[in-house]
Amino acid sequence: MLVPSLSYCKESGPVVRRGISSVTKKLSEMQRFFGLQITGTLDADTLAMMKKPRCGVPDGKIARFSTFGGNLKWEKNSLTYRIVNYTPDMSATEVDNSIEKALQVWAKVTPLRFTRIYSGTADIMISFGRRNHGDFYPFDGPDGTLAHAFAPAAGIGGDAHFDDDETFTFRSNSGYVLFMVAAHEFGHSLGLSHSDDPGALMYPVYSYRNPETFTLPRDDINGIQSLYGPNPDVDPRDPNPTAPTTPDACDSTMVLDAVATLRGELLFFKDSFFWRSYPQSNTPQQTLINNFWPDAPDNIDAAYESQQLDKLLLFKGRRVWAFNAYDLVLGYPRSISTFGLPSTVRKVDAVLYDVESRKTLFFVGDNYYSYDEARKTMDQGFPKRVDEKFSGLTSKVTAAFQYRGFTYIYSGPYMFEYSLRTGRLFRVLKNNYFLRCTKY
Repeated sequence: MLVPSLSYCKESGPVVRRGISSVTKKLSEMQRFFGLQITGTLDADTLAMMKKPRCGVPDGKIARFSTFGGNLKWEKNSLTYRIVNYTPDMSATEVDNSIEKALQVWAKVTPLRFTRIYSGTADIMISFGRRNHGDFYPFDGPDGTLAHAFAPAAGIGGDAHFDDDETFTFRSNSGYVLFMVAAHEFGHSLGLSHSDDPGALMYPVYSYRNPETFTLPRDDINGIQSLYGPNPDVDPRDPNPTAPTTPDACDSTMVLDAVATLRGELLFFKDSFFWRSYPQSNTPQQTLINNFWPDAPDNIDAAYESQQLDKLLLFKGRRVWAFNAYDLVLGYPRSISTFGLPSTVRKVDAVLYDVESRKTLFFVGDNYYSYDEARKTMDQGFPKRVDEKFSGLTSKVTAAFQYRGFTYIYSGPYMFEYSLRTGRLFRVLKNNYFLRCTKY
């Protein structure tokens, strides 16, 4: 759902709904925030984004991290919280654990410390409710808005409310992991607004991540520390060495993990993310891989679109995953040896499907193999050296794909444009030739 703009006042959090002066303007703002093609119309991609489960706090200004403004932060470092009631979806112990762990996400990187109380009014009152639940901002039933929270202030300020029409879970991705939802909402309780960084915890759309391995992303750390400063108990020389950052399409030195086509789109993979590039738009849309394919691995080695199977195949280590739209194909992941690759091959560096010959090339180190898609067998006489077929290519292949009759081979931050039939090299380009930087 498209959440109307809200204004904040220090006394009571969100209190005023502003009218929408122009539907086109609001749609354009939303499209810009989420990295969609800016059309100002309710197109299919915008509608799909609006239907995704999300936080009910408005998106505010366009920024990486953002705060509510007006110096909305707690003026003390010792805060109390109280769990007013529980959801029937989980045991009380699981709820307690999820809430405590979610608050500790922020305590680890700031001077903030949280103490639970069991009666009276806490700084952060936590409750579950349905529809009209007492704050004049009713929930909307299953999916849509999952929760909302109020900026730091007296009264209702800092409080977090969770929609009990949702199915909350402790660890499973069969519902909405309470820890992930709560950690996001507590960011609002402490003074953060939404971020347009798709890798940030404060991105407004829900993403499943494993609570056991979750690490607060760099954008969120920068945001919360802009309000409260760093954790004084952590070594300042190396405060957050594992904080993940979101890959930047404007980074000319970035080495992509994989590139593939998918029904006319271009997909660029890096770490836990990928960009979708549409032929009709120069604005690539960045999102987490798991938001699109929940069963896919991160940090893949290679990818390609099998026109024989009409599937997208993702490779990591010795295994390959096949996806039909969003869904993992039955029987996958499989071993890469099912293509006929020798058991000594532990991973592939890149995969390229050639439309003309209907052969798939697997790049492994300095060599490549040729796989016949129709016969489902590896061609005889392989592997061969990469530089025998691709002149001027002397370093490892990191990604490959075909587009509009040309073959593009990535090696590090560079891309080589070839005719696969003749082997002729036309141009050497930077890797952002197709993956456009839209920052400037």
